[in-house]
Amino acid sequence: MRMFLTGNHAAAYGARLARPQVIAAYPITPQSPIYEKLSEWDGQGVLGARMMRVESEHSAMAACISASLTGVRTFTATASQGLALMHELLHFASGMRVPIVLVNVNRSMAGPWSFWSEQTDSLSQRDTGWLQFYVADNQEALDTVIQAFKISETVLLPTIVVLEAFYISHFMEPVEVPDQRLIDEFLPPFEPPFKLDTDNPASFCQVVSQSQYAEFRIQRHMAMEDALEVAEVVDREYRERFGRGYGLLECYRLEDADTVLVTAATIGSTARVTIDALREEGRKVGMVRIRLFRPFPKAKLIEALNHAKKIAVIDRNLSPGQEGVFCEELKSALYSRINGIPVFGFVLGLGGTNVSPLHIRKVFDIAEKMNDAPLKPIVNIEDEDALGI
Repeated sequence: MRMFLTGNHAAAYGARLARPQVIAAYPITPQSPIYEKLSEWDGQGVLGARMMRVESEHSAMAACISASLTGVRTFTATASQGLALMHELLHFASGMRVPIVLVNVNRSMAGPWSFWSEQTDSLSQRDTGWLQFYVADNQEALDTVIQAFKISETVLLPTIVVLEAFYISHFMEPVEVPDQRLIDEFLPPFEPPFKLDTDNPASFCQVVSQSQYAEFRIQRHMAMEDALEVAEVVDREYRERFGRGYGLLECYRLEDADTVLVTAATIGSTARVTIDALREEGRKVGMVRIRLFRPFPKAKLIEALNHAKKIAVIDRNLSPGQEGVFCEELKSALYSRINGIPVFGFVLGLGGTNVSPLHIRKVFDIAEKMNDAPLKPIVNIEDEDALGI
């Protein structure tokens, strides 16, 4: 069925189609419409899940962990300060291997207060042991939520599906909503290998010795590594069944690209338009959009960028005292395998400021003119004097 949906409502439809049995959430701008739509279906008696109205995001995650440990499929959604409030329990969720799916609507962190898009909230959780997907549009949001349940329940790790505030969450687009019967065939009921059971009593998350703790951490890391292959398999199956697949990366016009843009989320959509225009001018440019951030698809990135002469990274985030997080991660991945390709880090779009085709054109202009990448991230693309070009 083709519907005209906001990104928030597309994510809600994805969650509903996955048939979660427990949904615990707390409203926060700009995620609230997800919570509201699910509550509306609950009131109509068509949700098919127990909707838990909790007093905070911390409580929402605690409820999801508890429910998941009993063997039921769980879902929640949040944004910004709400995700930060969950932080303590995000570690518990991954450590206890519960496959919760969480939709996070990227919003700038306070202070000062802002309600616009920025990736700092989700990237602050990169070491909690959750898979992270960054989507580019409303259709991808719906499809990725559904895929996330199958991936998480295969590797027994939780997943964050990231939508950008307003650029996706409140923007309306035509979205194909799959038939429930077809989703049921793609995503069978959740059957965990272990769970809380009154007939077979057990306990979870006890104090352990140093060596036992190390073993648990290693097992979690190995599961995260396994998720790379699982995510590809699930995406391929989804494409075969529904005609839509996204891969771990989106590679656009890389066939002979000398200068390649690396970015994530909605900036990737804008970049396609810009790259097409620059190609018409005879410039050899292309793009890699990172969809799966954790686990980081190092091998895929190395393969995609192996023939690039220059790489420009646009981050809608900034790690204070360092640089944009995607740029930092990319440099780490390339360091031991590809030598001599300068990587230029650009920090644009903070606080939800628009990154237009003109901005992306300017990024390509700077990267093509400069020979050596500066040690500091480029935060002012208009100041060519300061950049030495």
